[in-house]
Amino acid sequence: MHQHLVSAFGGLSVLVAVFAAWTALDLFQQVRGRQGAARLAWLATAAVAMGGGVWSMHFIAMLGFDPGAPVRYDLILTLVSFLLAIFGAAVAFLIASRGHGTRRIILAGVIMGISICAMHYVGMAAVKTVVAMTYRPGPVILSIAIALFASIAALLTANRDRSPTWRLAAAIALGLAVVGMHYSAMAALTLSAPAHVTPGHTHGAPPLTLAIGIAAVTIVILFLALAASMIGQRDKLISIIDAGGVGYWELSLPGQTLWLSGRARKYLGVARGEPFTARDFADRLKPEDLPRRAETLARALKGDGEYVAEYQLRDSGRWLLVRGRLIRSRSGRAVKLAGVVTDVTDRRQAFAALATSEHRQRLLINELNHRVKNTLATIQSIAALTARRSTSVEDFMRLFQARLIALSDTHNLLTANGWERAPLRDLVQQEFRPFAEDQLRMEGPDVTLEAEQALSMGLILHELATNAVKYGALSNPGEGGGWVGVTWSDIDADGTVALDWIETGGPVVTAPTRCGFGSRLIDTSVRGALKGTATMDYAEGRLHCRLTFRPGSPARA
Repeated sequence: MHQHLVSAFGGLSVLVAVFAAWTALDLFQQVRGRQGAARLAWLATAAVAMGGGVWSMHFIAMLGFDPGAPVRYDLILTLVSFLLAIFGAAVAFLIASRGHGTRRIILAGVIMGISICAMHYVGMAAVKTVVAMTYRPGPVILSIAIALFASIAALLTANRDRSPTWRLAAAIALGLAVVGMHYSAMAALTLSAPAHVTPGHTHGAPPLTLAIGIAAVTIVILFLALAASMIGQRDKLISIIDAGGVGYWELSLPGQTLWLSGRARKYLGVARGEPFTARDFADRLKPEDLPRRAETLARALKGDGEYVAEYQLRDSGRWLLVRGRLIRSRSGRAVKLAGVVTDVTDRRQAFAALATSEHRQRLLINELNHRVKNTLATIQSIAALTARRSTSVEDFMRLFQARLIALSDTHNLLTANGWERAPLRDLVQQEFRPFAEDQLRMEGPDVTLEAEQALSMGLILHELATNAVKYGALSNPGEGGGWVGVTWSDIDADGTVALDWIETGGPVVTAPTRCGFGSRLIDTSVRGALKGTATMDYAEGRLHCRLTFRPGSPARA
């Protein structure tokens, strides 16, 4: 007895249902990444889109319902059906958003399916006509099963993957579920015409009025949902930018209201939700940067170029690179200045460290140049003094080579200590390596010599040891030979050290009648880098050499 036009209104209802399901599931994805009030706002938007879409689909399809008598709708029950659809969708999305478990998703699908069924049958109760309407149990049960099964399948599909393909599949499944449930329920409907029809028996809103209201509500709801979805995509993009360590900012025009992303707020030390204006940003900068900022901002607002500047924050010392570009409307009006902010503190520190390293390298090169000059001067002096006292070329080569080896050994010892200093004890032990252990008796506290002092001390010790081998206590290598005592100690409060070289057990020695090379070298070295004195005592037929000096940085020549 009734006719339900599926061709036109049915096709439109399918499109509305699928579109609403797509929009609602798209908004539902935004719920998972939100907390607090933002989470509830996205949840409410998704529920309104889903519930409003299902409700609109139902009443669009009902425009093709023709029971053979005039039809009107009870506005109270129609509103209740609308609220049932939204409330059921909200509860379902809330449950599904709290986890990924299969049981939780199934429960959410059951609630959504029940809400769809409740919306349908309450909506059918809002239909006012003289024709009596009854339902057959079998198709009713089938409609409920379709709603439950399809709702569960749609939520499971949407929960499985967030790609557009899976979301489209879930939207189609949910949209067809709503449509399938509707037409299955309508197939369960049995109409019975009364024997006598009294004109004006039905009361309520006419279908045309309801259709206009439904269309308006549907368009508003879906376009608001799409706008919210676009906002969600923008938030997602900003979240991705933030995850990359880059902050985002916008300066709206002409009011110059500043908006900052979470990462930008972190760089500037601004708490989430705390008001922050362009003037507040200027207050965070060092005073000397303010004129440059004003000039750069004015040029960017005129469209003369991009906004690019590096600033150092006054309180934290953090360096920020701020980039931006003027955005205009299609009419050419300046809308906002938008861009990114990056923390370049590490880069700045790296540049500073590089500059320090280059400065240190220049100092080291200068130091190396100075030491090479001093070494060459020492070698030149050794060569000149050795040549004066040599009787032949072979004699010169033997003596000169021995002294160069002593100088080289001291260089090696300094190299092992970073060419900064050398222990006096190591210098003495190095010179006595060719001799037996019992031929050296050494005692003294730890004394460290600077590089130039160590070179001079190494040459002095070499000359004393060479002289002892030729004429003194080390000239007899056999048993019962002599030995050398090398002792040193502090003799003054200012750090002056006295080193005593005393030979024992060797041949009787006497003071030389003339000053030889060794005496000259010792005297020159101790008065030069060591800034001290040297005395030679030959009492009791043995050599006692005393050196007094103060370890420390010698004056540069």
